[in-house]
Amino acid sequence: MIGINAILEPGMLVQNPAQPDWGTGQVQSNIAGKITVNFREQGKVVIDGTRLALVIVDR
Repeated sequence: MIGINAILEPGMLVQNPAQPDWGTGQVQSNIAGKITVNFREQGKVVIDGTRLALVIVDR
């Protein structure tokens, strides 16, 4: 699952396929597999990128 998460950079828009009700989030940081995302409906969340693949949202 590390594949797509490895290219995530601050400012990119993503969705969490396991939590679609969180809405679209903006990547804040991606450090050592820990991805911090600020989701519209959930707020700031730290995601373990080794356990969950986020989906990039096309602007």
